[in-house]
Amino acid sequence: MHAIEVAGYGDASQLRYVERDEPVPGPGQVAIRVGLTGVNFADIMARKGNYHAGSPPPFVPGLDCMGTVSAIGEGVTSVRVGERVAAFVDSGSYAQTVLAREVLTYPLHDRISDESAAALLLLVTAYHTLTFAGKIQRGESVLIHAAAGGVGSTAVQIAKHLGATPIIATAGSPEKLAIARDAGADVTIDYTKDDIKAAVLGATENRGADVILDSVAGEVFATSLEAFAPFGRYVIYGMASGKPGEAKTPVFHTQNRSLVGFSAGHYRNLRPAVLREGTLAVLELVASGAVTPIIGARFALRDAAQAHTLVESRASHGKVLLDPNG
Repeated sequence: MHAIEVAGYGDASQLRYVERDEPVPGPGQVAIRVGLTGVNFADIMARKGNYHAGSPPPFVPGLDCMGTVSAIGEGVTSVRVGERVAAFVDSGSYAQTVLAREVLTYPLHDRISDESAAALLLLVTAYHTLTFAGKIQRGESVLIHAAAGGVGSTAVQIAKHLGATPIIATAGSPEKLAIARDAGADVTIDYTKDDIKAAVLGATENRGADVILDSVAGEVFATSLEAFAPFGRYVIYGMASGKPGEAKTPVFHTQNRSLVGFSAGHYRNLRPAVLREGTLAVLELVASGAVTPIIGARFALRDAAQAHTLVESRASHGKVLLDPNG
């Protein structure tokens, strides 16, 4: 089979199109013939050697995919050969055939497109940051950073479905702000020139956002804390800025605010069953038409370096996909 390997830590030129042996499922594992796989920012961090759960080179990157079950290991009962599924993989998803644990393999409804199913990680992250970590309630306000990206634009749609109001979204250009509005944002903020604090307070009658979703950290974290409602939940799930956020503890305990970290990868590795209920719930939202992940670009697997370069440029929006059969 063909796959992409990271030959060594570094830029996108380290991605190599290679041949590898077809993997064979062991007990509790499922082999999947990949239809589409997603490009995630974690893949780029892993390529650079900066991902907390990364592997040493050479390795096949990629966390999620959709495809068809081609073989099952001993003890697998919840899926069958020939069934269409989405999955978080064990063996790296930039490949034509991958392995996944049964507990992290999810049957797909016919109404879910291949493209939407291949956006599994962003669906799971968007849903769980809002519900599991953020505990959002109908009528609460939410501030979603990077709202034109895959997770952000999906989180806007889910927040709308859950009855959050107002939904406040940030992005870095007029084009990206338009994407956030189309997804359902009530208020949009250009973080390159607008005053985030003033805009959020203005949209919430000076109260601040009840829930904040932040994958950027750095200065965005500090600014957002200035527009954070009492009893609010701040969910940090990434550090795209390359800089950690910093805060003093009275910001939280004096007004009963919470800071919650979320990593889907940590749950996949240590508590995979915890993700199952939420994952099936968000897939049902996709099947019903309530949520549709935005697909920004699609590349052949052999062109993975081009896909990485696009995502790193910050010029992409929505989800970027790889087609191992293209």
